Amino acid sequence: MTEPRMKMVLVTPEIPYNTGAIGRTCVALNLELILIKPYGFSLDEKSVRRAGTDYWKHVTLSEYDDWQSFLAARNPPREALYFFEEHGAQSLYAPEYRKDAYLVFGCESAGLPASVIGGQEDRVFHLPMLDRRVRSLNLANVATAVIYQAMRPQLGG
Repeated sequence: MTEPRMKMVLVTPEIPYNTGAIGRTCVALNLELILIKPYGFSLDEKSVRRAGTDYWKHVTLSEYDDWQSFLAARNPPREALYFFEEHGAQSLYAPEYRKDAYLVFGCESAGLPASVIGGQEDRVFHLPMLDRRVRSLNLANVATAVIYQAMRPQLGG
C-alpha cells in the first residue's frame, strides 16, 4: 500500500503561469495536482509549460469537469479538505495537516465560490499579511507557502 500524499487542488484556475509554477512545486514534492474546470487557458499553452519548465511532463495531473465530479470521484473526507481564501477565519498555521490532505485554492480573480466551500467555513484558512494595503498575493506564491507549511513534519521542519 502506498503512503498517503497531500494533493494540490486548483478550482477554475485562470492564469497559466500560476498553474505551471504550482505544477513544478508538485513535482518537487511528489504531489498530485488536481485541476477543476473550466480553465482560463489551455494546458497546451506555452506559458504553462514555460512556468513548469521541463518539469511539466512529470506532473501527476488529474482533471475534473467541475467540483461535484471531483467530490463524486474522490469522496474526500471532510477533515482532509483545507480551503484557502484571503478572508479565511483561521491562519494556515492553525491546523495539523493530514498526510492525505487536499489543499484547495480558487481562481485568481474570485477565489473559491460559496458552492465549493459549502458550509465548511471552519475549514477555510488564510495566509497572514501584515500590511492591509495588500489585498491578496499571487496564487503560486500562496500555494507554495501553504504546501511547505502543511508538509513541514514530513520535510524535517
